[in-house]
Amino acid sequence: MNNTTILECRDVWKIYGAKAESFLEHTPNPQKGELRKQDLIGAVRRANVQIRKGEIFVIMGLSGSGKSTLVRCLSRLVEPTAGEIFFEGKNLLTMSEAELIDIRRTKMGMVFQQFALLPHLTVLENAAFPLDVQGVDKKTREARAMEMVELVGLKGRENNYPRELSGGQQQRVGIARSLVVEPDLWFLDEPFSALDPLIRREMQDEFMRLQNMLHKTIVFITHDFDEAIRLADRIAVMKDGEIQQLATPEELVLNPATDYVAEFTRHVSRSKVITAGSIVQPLEDATFAGTVDHKQLIDDIAKQIEGSDAPYKVEKDGEVIGQITRQGVIDVLVGRS
Repeated sequence: MNNTTILECRDVWKIYGAKAESFLEHTPNPQKGELRKQDLIGAVRRANVQIRKGEIFVIMGLSGSGKSTLVRCLSRLVEPTAGEIFFEGKNLLTMSEAELIDIRRTKMGMVFQQFALLPHLTVLENAAFPLDVQGVDKKTREARAMEMVELVGLKGRENNYPRELSGGQQQRVGIARSLVVEPDLWFLDEPFSALDPLIRREMQDEFMRLQNMLHKTIVFITHDFDEAIRLADRIAVMKDGEIQQLATPEELVLNPATDYVAEFTRHVSRSKVITAGSIVQPLEDATFAGTVDHKQLIDDIAKQIEGSDAPYKVEKDGEVIGQITRQGVIDVLVGRS
């Protein structure tokens, strides 16, 4: 991930109801109560987001929070009532329909909760379908689709039909299909929520494996906070159409900005979000048991550090920045840190 912004929205609103645009023009920053009096629904309110190239940006909230509507605004599948949206520095809202179609075909990939596979096409044909729409010749599109089928672990299933696959396998086909156009920006709207818990965990592992290989910019929607903190570089928590807080998983848990965010994060195991760098202590003259990276989660290193009498050095970009002790880890595990 770097600091280059690939997608940005500025003061985006999506209001449903009669004369929503004219109301917003005369009342530039309405509260929820004002909207309700006019029989209007503020699905997205004053959203400001910058998504960086190469990051996994998670938008989360309960049902009705506005997360899916915001993503549909970001991809312009839904027209915002007001605001600006920029993709690679160009305003999506001023683009023609032809320009938008081209961007969706070549720069954006989308995966939704409903697999939406074509039942009469095989796995390979489903994966190749976006390239078929683009007019790519059969040999080229099938070769590219086969690469994606192998990437998602379905080699040997390429001639199966969707009805012959499990739910998790069908979701993999959807992922392969969305990746076949080599998108710069990948939208995933609750892609694993229809799966049972074991398969869901496996798909999260698969997703992280793919991201480590492909380094895509990903906007991921979920209502599951455990899923969010496992996958995200940054998280936007939404409620009633508004972004309550935008931060790293660690910042959300340690410094919730609102009571709502605090309640959302209350039962999260702190060891799953706190990193070694957050509890680093000054170096002391000592014998060290080993070295850990400052980004490693306490949950991942607790066992090895708890089992050692000696502290571990903590490194950042190859330089030692301090040490982490068994007591420091225990404090996190019991909630004292």
